[in-house]
Amino acid sequence: MTGFQLLIWIGALVTLAGVVGLMATAYSAWKLRQSKLSDEDMRRALQKAVAFNMAALFAAVLGLMMVIIGIALR
Repeated sequence: MTGFQLLIWIGALVTLAGVVGLMATAYSAWKLRQSKLSDEDMRRALQKAVAFNMAALFAAVLGLMMVIIGIALR
């Protein structure tokens, strides 16, 4: 296995982790919406969810870039 093939597989795993994180964020936001929290508590919880969502999105994009670079340089 060459280095670029390894880059492709690592990128695919990073992308998969990012997508799982995005799905987890969507589920947690759905559960928050179902709960009967006050506006202030809901705002605090959603701010944490937004931060996690951005991190998961960054991981997914970074993984896809790794895959594309690995394919292009292979």
